Amino acid sequence: MTMAKVLTIAGSDSGGGAGIQADLKTFQELDTFGMSAITALTAQNTLGVHGVFPQSLEAIEAQIDAVLSDIGVDAVKTGMLFSAEIITLVAKKCKQYHVQNIVVDPVMVAKGGAVLLQDAATEALIKELLPIAAVITPNLPEAAKLLRTKEMETLEEMETAAKELHKLGPRYVVLKGGHLKNGPAVDLLFDGEELHYLETERIETKHTHGTGCTYAAAIAAELAKGNSIKDSVQTAKLFITEAIRHSLSIGGGIGPTNHHAYKNSLL
Repeated sequence: MTMAKVLTIAGSDSGGGAGIQADLKTFQELDTFGMSAITALTAQNTLGVHGVFPQSLEAIEAQIDAVLSDIGVDAVKTGMLFSAEIITLVAKKCKQYHVQNIVVDPVMVAKGGAVLLQDAATEALIKELLPIAAVITPNLPEAAKLLRTKEMETLEEMETAAKELHKLGPRYVVLKGGHLKNGPAVDLLFDGEELHYLETERIETKHTHGTGCTYAAAIAAELAKGNSIKDSVQTAKLFITEAIRHSLSIGGGIGPTNHHAYKNSLL
């Protein structure tokens, strides 16, 4: 039996709701074979991030080489990269192994406010990684940081931002609108020519830990299986919507999304 293979290059969330843990759960639920290269360890739970411990460049490179030189990948998803040096290394390795489907989730700040990407690394992300990305999946605060502008507050501002983000080099942009104050949850897919709108009802819950990781991981899994970008994003949108709808009240803070929910919804 052969399966599409997906590598997550991201941080580890000891609480299991985000990071490589969320990615691997998502890959499994979408019938792909998941692998990981850990960029940083975090001491984390539903109450927040209590410590960030970046891995050495040598350790990160060894993990990536071990996977790509032997098993290979059909897609790579990046999450928390933390520093300019790590970003430069990841971009170099993706070029070395001719990785085609690179999904970049520009993880910058945790929900509790912990900084997960150093300020100096933003420029490296823009220069090194975005030009080789198939898709980038920023939320509105991340998009504002990448574009050095104020956060978008309307759908019209989102449309403009999606087009500006595309100019940074990725083939596609998925701009997530969950931070908009009112109305349904609308995400935008921009392919360089046409805007596609992905709209679902807004689900009222505080338990949304790991949504960005999970959404991007689902896109990567679907691309790895050979699906089109539009189909991949649509499936990922359904996946994360069900994961939020049936999110888990675990711990004393912001609980995680439910990675089993999408498959259960298909039964």
